[in-house]
This record gives sequence, structure tokens and C-alpha cells, in this order.
Amino acid sequence: MIASVNIGDLSALADVASKAKPVYVICLGLSALDQVWRVDRPFAGGSEKIKAVEYGTLGGGMAANASVAVAKLGASVAFWGRAGNDAAGHEMKSAFAAEGVDVENFRLFPDGRSSVSGVIVDSSGERQIVNFRGLYPEAADWLPLEVVARASSVLADPRWVEGATTLFREARARGIPTVLDGDMADADVFERLLPLTDHAIFSEPALTAFAGSAADKSLAALARFGCRVIAVTRGEDGVSWYENGELHRRAAYAVDVVDTTGAGDVFHGAYALTIGAGLDVCAAMAFSAAAAAMKCCHAGGRNGIPTINECLAFMRTKP
Repeated sequence: MIASVNIGDLSALADVASKAKPVYVICLGLSALDQVWRVDRPFAGGSEKIKAVEYGTLGGGMAANASVAVAKLGASVAFWGRAGNDAAGHEMKSAFAAEGVDVENFRLFPDGRSSVSGVIVDSSGERQIVNFRGLYPEAADWLPLEVVARASSVLADPRWVEGATTLFREARARGIPTVLDGDMADADVFERLLPLTDHAIFSEPALTAFAGSAADKSLAALARFGCRVIAVTRGEDGVSWYENGELHRRAAYAVDVVDTTGAGDVFHGAYALTIGAGLDVCAAMAFSAAAAAMKCCHAGGRNGIPTINECLAFMRTKP
């Protein structure tokens, strides 16, 4: 089924933008420091040297970028995660605070090592990434679970399994929607998290690795885990999802792509916000696709993320 949405279906977001309707999202998972090189062409393979036309250091990570997206869009958000008490950890924490993200529970461990990524972005906006995931304790017994009662929705990526499991269990017990960013992870990670997930949104590579195929039929097969929604983002080919026994598809918004870095993370953050605001799934998918598309018009994983009102204005001009 091809999904369509009327801009009126998004009216609740205007109340979020004006602060008339408070929305508070907790995002848990990976925060990384991205070192980004912009090049004319990517590595072809083998031993070679290429010239960078630009270089920068930016905050990154799936749940981390999602939290910044929620903040920039205009809702309240906290990031719960781990890093080392090192230069990278302090740089990430400062960047969160500058964007208005609550970092009270972004813990910097004295004996830990922060996650750092190297990102190569070519002239077409496609990227290659190598990531050191960091070293820190797995235990999540320090998380302030009483705070979850205030959340409109919670989001987690699969990089801190103990934390995600702890957060999702608490949210489920309180009837708060849980959103999983289904990026690449071992099968046992998804088998542990999916039964606690209301909205699971995979990338194509992650769905292929876990289900054996990124075809739409794989979404229906994963319904056995009991998620309300199983989805896969397909970049310029849009998003597909399985809900209430039916398959739905939403086309991507056509834009001039500069950089796709962080687009999936922005999609997830926007989706968690809209679900927290009470929108139906079709409207949430459309808004999230628009926010991700607008980000792709700018270089960097966090640049170009729109406000709610900017995103709604964009959607009025696009089919």
C-alpha cells in the first residue's frame, strides 16, 4: 500500500513547536566523535592515498545524532550514554549541551575510552565509515529509571544492549512507546531487543544481515517479535513498513543531496518525536522522511536539521 499524508495530519506538531504541547524524548546509545574528510572520490580499494578537500571534527553516533535532531526540531530531549573521561568525551558532552540536549546521564568513565569514527564523504554525498566503538562498562544499573515516567517516547540504538534493555523494559511497564534504531548488530542483540520494541526501524544492510534479505517480505517475517511497526529505510527509495498485517510504502522526498551522513539518525529522532507527540505511523513516517531529506542538503551529520516549522513548510511544497 502506498501511504499518503495530508499536512493536516501533522497539526499536533505545531503545538509542539509553540511549546503548547510538551514532548520529552530519551535517546540512549552510541555517541562518537566523527573525524570527517571530504574527498572528490572514495577509496577504490587496496593501498592508495587520496587528497581531502576539507576536514572537520563533529559529534556523531546514532542515538546521539537522533537526540540532536529532536532538540533542533524543537522538543525536549535527554541523551543517556557512555564515553571516556578523555578529550573526545568532553568535546562530545560540550557539543550536546550547545544543542540543548540534557547530558546529565551521559557518563564519562575515568577508565573508559570514547568512541571515535573516521568518515570519508565523496562528492556525491555518499560516505565510508570506520568506527572504534569505545571501551566502558556494560552495566546500566546507574540509569535513573524514575525519569522515564516523564518521557513521551524513548529511542535506543543497538550499541549498548544492557542500557537499551533496561530503558525499554521500564518504558514498556509505563506504556511509553519504544523506538529501536535497527543498525548493524549481531542477531542475538535484535533477538533480545525486538520483543521490547514497539517501533523497529532498520537500515537496509542491518535488515539483510538479520533477516537474510532487505525485501519487504522480511518485514512481515519479523512480526513474530510482536513489534507494532517493523520498518526499513531505503535512502532515495523511501521507507517501507509493516503494521497491523499490512505493508506500507512511502516515497522519499526529492532533494539535491550534498551529504547523507546522519540522515538515518535524523529520521529516527524525528520519528521518536512524532510518535511521542501522538501522531499516527503514516504521518510520522512522512515527517521523518522530510526531516532526513532536508538534512541531506547540507554537509555534516548534524547540519541542516530543520525546525518543526521549517519541516512542515518544506512538506507543503513537496508531493
